[in-house]
Amino acid sequence: MSVSSLLSRFRSGATPVAGAAPSTRHQPHEDVQALLTGTLFVALGVVLFRQAGLLTGGTAGLAFLLHYATGWNFSLVFFLINLPFYGLAWKRMGPLFTLKTFAAVALLSVFAQWVPAWLSIGELNTAFAAVAGGLLTGAGMLMLFRHRASLGGFNVLVLFLQERFGWRAGHVQMAMDCTIVLAAFAVVDWTQIVWSVVGAVVLNMTLAINHRPGRYMAV
Repeated sequence: MSVSSLLSRFRSGATPVAGAAPSTRHQPHEDVQALLTGTLFVALGVVLFRQAGLLTGGTAGLAFLLHYATGWNFSLVFFLINLPFYGLAWKRMGPLFTLKTFAAVALLSVFAQWVPAWLSIGELNTAFAAVAGGLLTGAGMLMLFRHRASLGGFNVLVLFLQERFGWRAGHVQMAMDCTIVLAAFAVVDWTQIVWSVVGAVVLNMTLAINHRPGRYMAV
């Protein structure tokens, strides 16, 4: 699913399965459960990536890059990087989506900071970290998507640039992610970058297979 089609669903409201009754609409307590569970899954993926010295795309990838290059706290950097995007999210996707996304980013920042204190990893295989981290992150993002939330960042920006200047959202997103990967050569070993690409492929395949038009799209 393309970035533009995915985010347009958020803006207009997710499309329910044909014949779905209004009672299938998510209730507030269900949204809270999804935000907590989804961000915890993503945080576990982030911890695996960080433990193995890997990175990913989007604002999380930028936060990883700054973390590896400077030693700055990943959670704080990730939270701050996303701040400029909320204005665009409010304009493009509406207040409810923006508030849920802000909550998701804040929760992920907290979980990414505290999970290492709750979970000790003695030895971690890099290949396992790439695959398991990608699966966990993809599963967590699916939960957020289905409750009209996201982890903010570049997705909203690329859709804005597409509307404002006609730039293809998928191409801009790819260019941003490739820039992060290229910059990573200055701070991490090339083998870590290769495994980071594997993790990104696993993550995006998880989304592509489980978040397709015509399948379950809760509201």
